[in-house]
Amino acid sequence: MTTEMQEIAITEEKPLLPGQPDPTKDAEAAARILLDQGQEHSIETPHGLLHVTLHGTSNTRRPAILTFHDVGLDSKSCFSPLFKFEEMQEIVKNFTLVHIDAPGQEEGATAYPMGYQYPSMEQIAEMIPAVLTYFNFRTVIGIGVGSGSYILSRFTMAHPDSVEGLVLINMDPETRGWMDWAAQKITTLTSSLTEQILSHLFSQEEMSANADLVRSHRDRISKAPNLINIELFWRSYNSRRDLIIDRNSNFKCPVMLVVGDQAPHEEAAVECNSKLDPTTTSFLKMADAGGLPQLTQPSKLTEAFKYFIQGMGYMASSIMTRLSRSRTASLSSSYSMDGERQRSRTLSQSSQGGQMPPSPSHTMEVSC
Repeated sequence: MTTEMQEIAITEEKPLLPGQPDPTKDAEAAARILLDQGQEHSIETPHGLLHVTLHGTSNTRRPAILTFHDVGLDSKSCFSPLFKFEEMQEIVKNFTLVHIDAPGQEEGATAYPMGYQYPSMEQIAEMIPAVLTYFNFRTVIGIGVGSGSYILSRFTMAHPDSVEGLVLINMDPETRGWMDWAAQKITTLTSSLTEQILSHLFSQEEMSANADLVRSHRDRISKAPNLINIELFWRSYNSRRDLIIDRNSNFKCPVMLVVGDQAPHEEAAVECNSKLDPTTTSFLKMADAGGLPQLTQPSKLTEAFKYFIQGMGYMASSIMTRLSRSRTASLSSSYSMDGERQRSRTLSQSSQGGQMPPSPSHTMEVSC
């Protein structure tokens, strides 16, 4: 009787010896660290240096997500909680993130010397194309908060082919009227710079209801080593010119306006929405949210942003987790296919699996 011997090759899936390095895991860990910490760059522009942090890789066919923070904040304090939020990770893994710090606003920035000529809002907007050129980005999706919304709006109007979509949080396109200007002058004389900026970031109701958040920002601003830089940025924002917005000659890309129902800029955002093209604009008014919804309501904002980019044709297979399954969230929308507003109606999402909100081709007011 003949016995046949067969040679069998055994391949290890895991190292047999404890402590033996795993190249795959090491590479994944290195990539994760790079994504979390980001790559910091100083980019030369026509109006000075810009500090920019890149998360991910610039080699992607999708547009980069480019952010711009508000006065009194930097890219980290303004956006880190949102982009580190668990439900946002699906987006983070699929898009490159580019966080821009306004001149002299980044963490650890050196204070400008006395008499330094700080760039205007228009000039800061003119610095952004250098960022796209540096990383070889063809297009971006912009996310701006407060003054950052104004700057990204200026950039989008000047370079419409470079922006595929725009998310504007606490957007105020207009300068102050003479009465507001006079009130601001009085406030400047009677209040510290820190308190002025806090009143820009938070409403009076929020200052009482969310005391811990307000206190943390008060401490951070008042103790900032680059406080003179923050003051220069604040003055530049208050000296901005009106953005001329109308339905015929404004943004050529989908826009999502976001504001909290307790935010100090609620009226300005509502007014801005009335001037934008309803066929390309979505309006998200967040219930129980104040001036920094990206910090206090990251789940709601993440879900809305997913819908927004899905309407642009990206991440069509993304699974919605909150709004689509909520039985209590309601969508009050007013829109029509021909762009003319019709009577407002309220849609309550039920246990039938929820409805996909209208795409960015419709104006949508959402209270959630």
